Amino acid sequence: MIVSNYFRPNLLSLFLMIFLVTPTSVLAADKSHSILIISSYNPDAHPTSANIAEFMDEYHKLGGTRNVIIENLNCKSFSEFPSWKVKMKDLLQKYTGRMKPEAMVLLGQEAWASYLSQKDSLMNDVPVVCCMVSKNAILLPDKPVPLQKWLPESVDFFTDSLKHQVKSGFMYEYDVAGNIHLIKKLYPKTHTIAFISDNSYGGVSLQAHVRKEMKKFPDLRLILLDGRSHTIYTIVEELRKLPPNTAILLGTWKVDMNDGYFVHNAAYVMMDASPQTPAFSLTVTGFGYWAIGGIMPNYHIFGRDLARQIIKIQKNPQSKTLHVEIVKNKLLLDYEVVQKKGINLSVLGEKNYEFVNKPTPFYEEYKYFLLGILAFLIFLILALCISLFFYFRTKRLKDNLELSERELRIAKDKAEESNRLKTAFLANMSHEIRTPLNAIVGFSEVLVSGGNTEEEQRSYIDIVKTNSDMLLRLINDILDVSKLESDRVKFEYEKSDVILLCRQILASLDFIKKSDNKFFFSSSYETFELKTDVNRLQQIIFNLLFNANKYTDSGVIRLELIVYDSFVEFSVTDSGCGIPQEKHQQVFERFTKLNEYSQGAGLGLSICQLIVAKWGGDIWVDTNYHDGARIVFTHPIKD
Repeated sequence: MIVSNYFRPNLLSLFLMIFLVTPTSVLAADKSHSILIISSYNPDAHPTSANIAEFMDEYHKLGGTRNVIIENLNCKSFSEFPSWKVKMKDLLQKYTGRMKPEAMVLLGQEAWASYLSQKDSLMNDVPVVCCMVSKNAILLPDKPVPLQKWLPESVDFFTDSLKHQVKSGFMYEYDVAGNIHLIKKLYPKTHTIAFISDNSYGGVSLQAHVRKEMKKFPDLRLILLDGRSHTIYTIVEELRKLPPNTAILLGTWKVDMNDGYFVHNAAYVMMDASPQTPAFSLTVTGFGYWAIGGIMPNYHIFGRDLARQIIKIQKNPQSKTLHVEIVKNKLLLDYEVVQKKGINLSVLGEKNYEFVNKPTPFYEEYKYFLLGILAFLIFLILALCISLFFYFRTKRLKDNLELSERELRIAKDKAEESNRLKTAFLANMSHEIRTPLNAIVGFSEVLVSGGNTEEEQRSYIDIVKTNSDMLLRLINDILDVSKLESDRVKFEYEKSDVILLCRQILASLDFIKKSDNKFFFSSSYETFELKTDVNRLQQIIFNLLFNANKYTDSGVIRLELIVYDSFVEFSVTDSGCGIPQEKHQQVFERFTKLNEYSQGAGLGLSICQLIVAKWGGDIWVDTNYHDGARIVFTHPIKD
């Protein structure tokens, strides 16, 4: 049968094509450069169908473009074996010349043996890939032989020169010796091995392999229960006659001498015939309900791997490397049978076996149920978390809304306060600026008009100069407040002798003062260097001394400096009218004056507070002093 590379069938479509065509082969118009698959059994039988389906799917996925031809030998019981070799020869002759395939795949033991038994290969240059075959085989005879008495020799693919054109594939290796050692470990008193095989090529080839391997164990007797000379009923009778200390080794059992097919039912009948005799399986026959266990091949589907090997051959057809892979065996034990027979597995040493029929742990048995419950609980927890999230989110939004409302009220109050301050600022500034300007403009006009004595002119000039200085100081104070509040002032720190600075300030103030007040400076230091902004420190001391001078008549004003561990304390003390208790904090606010009729805009102390705060100090009115006023401020000592 040819399957075009334009059509990639799945398993169902493959079955439909097989059932709609003739059982031996289906030919397309062009068979040249194709892939030829020769199957031992009808392609609808599992695992043949599974291997073919996976091969077709993977071959086309990997970019294979050749047509695929499927031929079927329709092998059944071993009694038909004389015809297999002839069928294989006819098929090989059929695909020669123009129809010669690019590669050939052999599926199953019968096709494998029929190919190996050909004396002269008709396709010497066609690479062969094998699957579902055994490393150990028997060669089919050229002449008829008595089937029941024929004891063929087992041959090894690797050591007996059977390679022909085989390039790659997958082979099973039945470990007879390993199973015998397993039996002797678990049942040391065993002296007889009863091997069961059926009337099929697999049974006969396995029996030949067992006979060959048992020569390694001369202390053990071998009883052959052969399906070629027994029916299921005579086998049962033989099993009942087995001597003590016998172990059963199961090969295959599908067909008996009458070509009757018995699969699982036959094994159950044999198990009931000798339930006390320990049974082991060389294959999977009887495993899972009868056999204790055994070392057996890891049976699985190789279709995709076959496709990959075919693609490799197509890419490198001249390669001489053999890529035949031996399928690994594994030791399997039936947990229920082991427990029922009370077998001690400690004799096997390190645990290198696997259990079947082992009771599933509670978690494994109810895994999906528990996972469902867990998923439901997670869903509930997530739902709760989402609900809590939205609850707290709503609460947070509500709190934020209330906070925003409070902040809005505060902002509204601040805006109103700012508006009030702006109004107050404009009122104060208009008054403070108008007063000196009026004096400047008025006396300037008087000076311009003439007719004044020289003494009067000097007096008018002094008045204009005094009011000009007052107006300039007012503008400077406004600019200072604006810069300090917007943090646009950068202090320039440098080392300076503050003792000398204080003395210089007092000397300059004493020179320009217009009062009878006496100024004094006191400190326990003759000299002290402080890292500070000299101009700003001088501005604060001058402002405080100027204020003290303004509110003191014929009194004493004292500047004092005290040095502590981490800061320097300055204080200005006067004997004037003092500051009322309720106005100790207000005096540092802008436009605050003790006497509304006194000169000045009420910005001096506010500027002092902003400067002191910027270098990290404090300024306050000393509440313990009552003979006037004392204002104290600090300056941190910096490295």
